[in-house]
Amino acid sequence: MKCPVGRRVAAAVATSVIAVLATACGAGAPKSDAVKSVKTPPTASTTTRSNSSTTARAAIHGVAVKQRPSLSGKGGHKAVRKARPDPRCPLTGLRPPDGKVPHRAALAVKVENLPVARPQWGLDKADIVFEEPVEGGITRFIAVFQCQSADRIEPVRSARLVDPKILEPLGRMLIAYSGAIQPAVDEIDSKRSLLSDVGAYVAGSAYWRDPDREAPHNLVTSTAALYAAAAALHYPDKPPTPIFSYGREVSGGHPAAVVNLYFPIDTTTWTWHEDTGLYYRSYSDTGPALMGDGVQITASNVVVMFVYEHPTPWIEDDTGAHENDLALKGTGPAMIIRDGTVFYGRWERPKLDDPAVFYDTKSGEKITLTPGNTWEELVPYGEKVTVTP
Repeated sequence: MKCPVGRRVAAAVATSVIAVLATACGAGAPKSDAVKSVKTPPTASTTTRSNSSTTARAAIHGVAVKQRPSLSGKGGHKAVRKARPDPRCPLTGLRPPDGKVPHRAALAVKVENLPVARPQWGLDKADIVFEEPVEGGITRFIAVFQCQSADRIEPVRSARLVDPKILEPLGRMLIAYSGAIQPAVDEIDSKRSLLSDVGAYVAGSAYWRDPDREAPHNLVTSTAALYAAAAALHYPDKPPTPIFSYGREVSGGHPAAVVNLYFPIDTTTWTWHEDTGLYYRSYSDTGPALMGDGVQITASNVVVMFVYEHPTPWIEDDTGAHENDLALKGTGPAMIIRDGTVFYGRWERPKLDDPAVFYDTKSGEKITLTPGNTWEELVPYGEKVTVTP
């Protein structure tokens, strides 16, 4: 008796499928070889056979199946190698000294700049130093530490009303100071402030007196003592947000071998040294700006921001001098000095919690800094700044 045609076709298809499956799966091979083939990454040929068997099986059920791409050759999947982490200090753009960015908040310390306060200690370890004009034609420093540590910071002096506005772009951080008039303390400790107070009246154990200097120019602290005090007070320790952009020089700069800032107290000079790639600081009255250990203050970047200054109602000292405030929101002229070059431009800061951004006057291109420490000079309108090529 003859089989119906339909049965003969089905039998032929089934026989063909079995043959394909046997070829793909390696029928007749030892079990140990079969296990080995599962663990070994498939080659292009085994992948093709597997895809063929899948297509054959799908054909029986009338399902269209896409071919899997080959793991090698054109169109294949290539392994993606993960980039190695390249940690950078948030306030300098440099690789951290110990290979790892410290998990700690930025720390601002108020440091005196009267001639009697020199030589200071610790300024050479700061990531950023803000030089602010205060009453009586003098200036004061806000030294900001994060990636480096200073065993001795001296002399610590009082805070000012404008300090929270200067520091706001850095986010939640610590501030150390010897004291302040009550309106300034209220501003530091207000709910809207981002400053955590480790001043001498809050964290007294973090300070000591230098017996070789007269008060009030002899208050000393260290980053270790201040961070320990902050931990005891359960202050946040989140690292700061970067406030500067770093990159190569843009076009349009001019040679800048010497920069002079004519403050009422004295003339401050930054001199370019090509051999080290740094600017060295000095004063017209006391000479090179040396630290207590003989190290001269240097900077990779000197940023000059011209700002409006106006007196507040608050009396600062026994002479009757009023504290000053600075207009730090909006825009104004700027000079960015880096790599022996000065760029003339403008600063823009739409909100106080925004960092200032710098743009070239002619091209409008954003001006970046070179990785390294930065001194930001807040210069009142009317004060003179000169550049010698």
